[in-house]
Amino acid sequence: MTKKTIVAMPGDGIGSVVLEAAIKVLKAAGFEADYEFADIGWEFWKKEGNPLPDRTIELLKKHKIGLFGAITSKPKDAAAAELAPELQGKGLVYASPIVGMRQLFDLDICIRPCKTYLGNPLNFIRRGAAGNIEEPFVDVVIFRQNTECLYSGVEWSNPPEQVYEAFKTHKAFLKNFGNVPKDEISISARIFTKKYTGRILRAAFEHARHNGYKSVTVCEKPNVIRETSGMMYKMAQDMQRNEYPEIALWNTNIDAQMMWLTKNPEDYGVIVAGNMFGDIVSDGFAGLIGGLGFACSANLGEEIAVFEPTHGSAPKYADYPVSIVNPIAMIASACMMLHHIGEKAKAERIEKAIAEIISEGLVKTYDMLKMTGSPDVIKNGAASTMQMADAIIAKL
Repeated sequence: MTKKTIVAMPGDGIGSVVLEAAIKVLKAAGFEADYEFADIGWEFWKKEGNPLPDRTIELLKKHKIGLFGAITSKPKDAAAAELAPELQGKGLVYASPIVGMRQLFDLDICIRPCKTYLGNPLNFIRRGAAGNIEEPFVDVVIFRQNTECLYSGVEWSNPPEQVYEAFKTHKAFLKNFGNVPKDEISISARIFTKKYTGRILRAAFEHARHNGYKSVTVCEKPNVIRETSGMMYKMAQDMQRNEYPEIALWNTNIDAQMMWLTKNPEDYGVIVAGNMFGDIVSDGFAGLIGGLGFACSANLGEEIAVFEPTHGSAPKYADYPVSIVNPIAMIASACMMLHHIGEKAKAERIEKAIAEIISEGLVKTYDMLKMTGSPDVIKNGAASTMQMADAIIAKL
């Protein structure tokens, strides 16, 4: 197999250390690749006014595969205040570089698997009918539409006159907001298109078919958000009836789904949702398998793919003398990359090693020990980031 070049993007905060741990595990598993380290994140926003420099975009265009650590994002005014003095007042507006990558490269399919690691002390438990403690086995894969919905960036504060007048043509807007002064209104557009809604639905059904899942659940809100959520559910009904009749189609509202999350999580297989609700439900299911320290993801387009943990940059931990953060989400994201490029055997070896380390329970990061994050957790028995990576390597 041709040696790959991977665009490695550490990003902000803890991103650099978890990415280093993942690359170390990949090398130990026998995955030989060249790594092009690329600039992305908050420091480049502050220095250059662009958290996603053109040079990084060109590397992704060239090599097609990216491993991404974590990103820091701040609200509009806070971001502008941190720009270098010579960039102040030039109308620069911060935009998340990961959202930018998704939209620029049409990384419209986001996959977020949430599967129980047996023996993880952070697994969700509940009380059974007889008062006994139950630990349901969760095996859910969330398919999140990645480029549309409320993340499309189509929004205004004090909207332009033509936008304001266009909204006033809708009777609900006219009734509820028609007398509100324009400069007191902020508007975000929730946009779904048939092309990309169809792509995420088909990806979800195909995954269910090829991996033995018996159901696909559309997790939206079609009873209230009738046009966008309603379109997704209607398209799912047509697709299921005509192409995937052997797979059950379920429909849950996002609010009810979050309630049922802790009632019967083992009943769900593949879940598909728009951008915002997919983001919410994937974090909810991640909580059932131990939290964001175990939550991996893939962002897939037709040509380019970027793999990342779903956690943030945790800047409060970034400057600790010894890194304490759990690298499993990043390592599992690297495994998703291996599956994507056809290195299934290496991915499965690493996944097996992770599962064995967690099951044995001899090496645990501070979150697995239910400690509050601080530099003291290492001397109190928690494994450091690199100690966890080394334990996984020893299993390999």
